Amino acid sequence: MKKQFLYLLLLAASLPARACDICGCFMGITPYDNQSGFMLMHRYRIFNGYQALGQAHALFPGGAGWLRPSAGLNEDTGYKHAHRGDPTDFEAFRVVELRGKYFLSQRVELNAFVPYVMNTEQANGKQLNLSGLGDITVFAGYHLIRAIETAGVQSRLVAGGGLKLPTGNFRHANAAGVRYQMLSQTGTGTTDAFFYASYVASLHGFGLSLTPSYRRSLRDNQFQNRLAPSATTFANLFYRLPLGQNWQVYPSAQFYYEKTAGEMLDGELTHEHALNDALLGPGLDVYYKNFSLNTSVQLPLFTAPTDHPASAGRVVLAVGYSFKQTKYLLGRN
Repeated sequence: MKKQFLYLLLLAASLPARACDICGCFMGITPYDNQSGFMLMHRYRIFNGYQALGQAHALFPGGAGWLRPSAGLNEDTGYKHAHRGDPTDFEAFRVVELRGKYFLSQRVELNAFVPYVMNTEQANGKQLNLSGLGDITVFAGYHLIRAIETAGVQSRLVAGGGLKLPTGNFRHANAAGVRYQMLSQTGTGTTDAFFYASYVASLHGFGLSLTPSYRRSLRDNQFQNRLAPSATTFANLFYRLPLGQNWQVYPSAQFYYEKTAGEMLDGELTHEHALNDALLGPGLDVYYKNFSLNTSVQLPLFTAPTDHPASAGRVVLAVGYSFKQTKYLLGRN
């Protein structure tokens, strides 16, 4: 009988915290061990409702659009960055991302994420939409623990790191030539280094994974602007439901936490877009042979006080394909 193993891979530092979730690189729970493959993922993160005014927070506010902006791409209807308590204000960040993973050996993996970013901000009835190639991420992971053929508890520990490269446009400006704020941009203009560790264990169909990560910009962009260091944690409790020979379903409960002190200008914290949020929600992953469908919705569990629209949740939808790998460039180990 074919050995089955459950593991989760999470990454830190894809793009800016508010723009696309520092973490939020959920690769999905997969029943296949050491398989290279690719995935197309859509991530949606929304902020709306002012806490101090007691306003409600909606996952899909009017005018936002889930899969893509409701208005035209790269369109400015007179938007000005100002938070005056308008209940229709929101910030929506979407990423459509192509992800590839390749195992050089059973313990060494390489990953690359290529994002297409669609950001929307609305303030006082005026909207800004910016879209384009985002900051590409490359990283490697080493499997320190690979106890997948043992009786009882199976486990894996992966540690690694990589770089977020400044490939996205961070110079978008209005008709008067005034540059939009940093987190409206589709890129940051900075090279960021990050480190992560991911541990997962399973027993009798139940599984638990935990992934902490840390990101830090290596230098300012040409506007002397960068994001402060950030930390994220992702925890996932899941259960495997085999449905026949080819189908498997994984319901899960997913916890996501991120914290950053916000933007920096000329080496000093501005505290603009500081973030300290925890989210919790259900996930459902479906596998048919080597094809996968990964879904999750997470809603606010805790949000630190902010004068910006508050976190209202995130939605992840992904489809992927994995292929069985029997040969490795670096050998099996």
